[in-house]
Amino acid sequence: MITVPENFKCLGIESSCDETSASVVIGGRTVLSNVIASQIDIHKEFGGVVPEIASRKHVETILPVIDDAMKEAGYSGPDLDIIAVTCGPGLIGALLVGTCAAKGLASVWKKPVIGVNHIEGHILANLIGNPELQPPFISLVVSGGHSHIILVNEDFAYETIARTRDDAAGEAFDKIARKIGLGYPGGPLIDKCAADGDPDAFTFPRTRFPDGSLDFSFSGLKTAALNHINQHDISGCISDFAASFQKAVVSVLVNHTMEAASLRGMNTICVAGGVASNSLLRKMMRDETDKSGLRLYIPESVFCTDNAAMIACAGTYSYLKGNRDGMDLNAFATLSPGAKH
Repeated sequence: MITVPENFKCLGIESSCDETSASVVIGGRTVLSNVIASQIDIHKEFGGVVPEIASRKHVETILPVIDDAMKEAGYSGPDLDIIAVTCGPGLIGALLVGTCAAKGLASVWKKPVIGVNHIEGHILANLIGNPELQPPFISLVVSGGHSHIILVNEDFAYETIARTRDDAAGEAFDKIARKIGLGYPGGPLIDKCAADGDPDAFTFPRTRFPDGSLDFSFSGLKTAALNHINQHDISGCISDFAASFQKAVVSVLVNHTMEAASLRGMNTICVAGGVASNSLLRKMMRDETDKSGLRLYIPESVFCTDNAAMIACAGTYSYLKGNRDGMDLNAFATLSPGAKH
């Protein structure tokens, strides 16, 4: 178990995709500020994130966002213990904006800087506001770019149990939402549209690999949905279609996670990432964990999507575990959980 001093202060910086965020977290789990500048309205007209535009917007907003977070928390640079920043995975240009800002401030304020794996940040968002939660536990991480089942060991070491072999769950939601005219971002829009639909109106495939792996695959499901859209008029049943597609995605996520917990003998499950805000995922996971007598943790919605509070939290635990970085800290577009380069 890693014990965090109550007054340990970390500035977190997140810029891996299209949110510029800064947060001050004290004691590893108490959020004093969490400022987020979203670019959703900018990228909406393109139907997805445009990396070059995202990077330029990060350059414009990174320092004002950090300044706002520090002021809201009531601290100045010298008051901090460390600065934590997302170093990957993500859009390389966007990541470089954050890492350069973090290293610049660390140099001026003479503070340690530590790089944080974005996926680990999502996982440890579950620690925020939950002082009783300690590893080991199983975590499902689902977002636009990631679909993983991770075992978090007692020493905060990460073991990947399952991952997607093609599309991530969030990417599948985005693709189908655009195709049926809902727009971007797809996940929240499908969730809203599905509220009035029949989840059993359409039948979609659920992929399971013959080797017994718990890995995910959503490409076949996505292709089946696209083929149906191209071959049939669904204009009168968009809600039913959205509800059925959502159920197909969520049921796979829940079933694989529950099976992973059973195989590893875990009695605690955490859910993380942007898709963790999905109402059906929350309900089905709650129903299944209640039925099995397992503990379930899902962050507040603001800590599910990309935010710097989760980076500050993860950075604090990484630093106190003994990990260190310097001015040679770099950014990486691809990183596995537990890796930083």
